[in-house]
Amino acid sequence: MGTAALKLETRPASRIRPFAELRALDDTALVQAYLAGESHGFDILVERYHVRLLNFVYRIVGDRERAEDLVQEAFVRVHRHLARFDRTKKFSTWAYTIASNLAKNELRNRSRNPLVLFSSITQGWDDEERPLEFEDPNARPDDDFRRRHIREAVEESVAKLPEHHREVFVLRELEGRSYEEIADITKCNLGTVKSRLNRARNSFAEIVAPALR
Repeated sequence: MGTAALKLETRPASRIRPFAELRALDDTALVQAYLAGESHGFDILVERYHVRLLNFVYRIVGDRERAEDLVQEAFVRVHRHLARFDRTKKFSTWAYTIASNLAKNELRNRSRNPLVLFSSITQGWDDEERPLEFEDPNARPDDDFRRRHIREAVEESVAKLPEHHREVFVLRELEGRSYEEIADITKCNLGTVKSRLNRARNSFAEIVAPALR
């Protein structure tokens, strides 16, 4: 994803560092570098978070093309408000919050449509990268049918979770986010996050179990 369409006033940089040097910086330092006039700072932030945010939004909305649009919009908003970003906070949490809000708005708009839509949360994942594992230890290594069946069961089960349960489930079980980060992203207290996650796990287990027998 490029940033040619994103325009933000920056100060002229006294020294433009090469890409390799900028890539070694943490997120906050990249924000500072960009605002100081090093335009590649934002390019690296996009490079660093585009796939992560795309996977996150895709797992929520279940539509790859729409997820791409929403992530593009998320980066537009990040770019627009970058100068006001509180650099005492984590950039990743801020970016995820913006993407999460867009995904929730998408689901609210979609709820007016009676069409039932299912998520494809594991499409294109490498097996070793999937946090949810339902592999049969007795299955042959080339048992692609079993693997596809498991993926389809996971997709449909996550899609059936209520929106507020699905969000915390995806953030914790698929994204590996901490409870504190989830609380920041969802604007809920830790008790609510843990309660929703517990209910989401129980619901997911009940939904997916028949398909895995």
